[in-house]
This record gives sequence, C-alpha cells and structure tokens, in this order.
Amino acid sequence: MDYCEHISAIVPVTPSADGCEDCLKIGGHWLHLRLCESCGHVGCCDQSPNRHATKHYHSTRHPIIKSFQPGEDWGYCYVDELFFEELPESNER
Repeated sequence: MDYCEHISAIVPVTPSADGCEDCLKIGGHWLHLRLCESCGHVGCCDQSPNRHATKHYHSTRHPIIKSFQPGEDWGYCYVDELFFEELPESNER
C-alpha cells in the first residue's frame, strides 16, 4: 500500500443511510455509493449527477472514502489523490 498519513483518519463508522444521504433528501439518484471513513456519511460518486461524496469532502475535509458497493473494498484519499485496492480496518493500523 502506498503511504498516506490520512489513513489514520479511518475510524469505525456507521453508515448514515442505505443510499446517498443527500440524494435521498432531495429525491435525486446515484450510480455508485461512497462511505466517508471519518464520519460514516454515505454519498454518491462523481459519475452521479450530484457528486455528493466529493461535496462532503470539500465541506468537511474528511480525507478517506471507501466504496460502499457490495463486494468492493477499495478506498481513495482525496488529499493525496491516492487509490487503494483495499483499506485497512480501523483496528489494523
């Protein structure tokens, strides 16, 4: 795994919703979901019309997201623009 100091921001989280929290509020739709590894916010990907996961990053500066799609374990650091095939669990760091 590439080094990323923001991995330390990963904490145990509870997903905020079963779908994109913000799209559900406005009646929007999404393609894929992302989970904030700092607070549990579930947002839609950048291919979705509203790009709520990235908007969440810009408003909170929470650096790490993980795919919230079944069977996907990859993650991404917005700050370092690093893709991780798999993120460590919060207790593995």
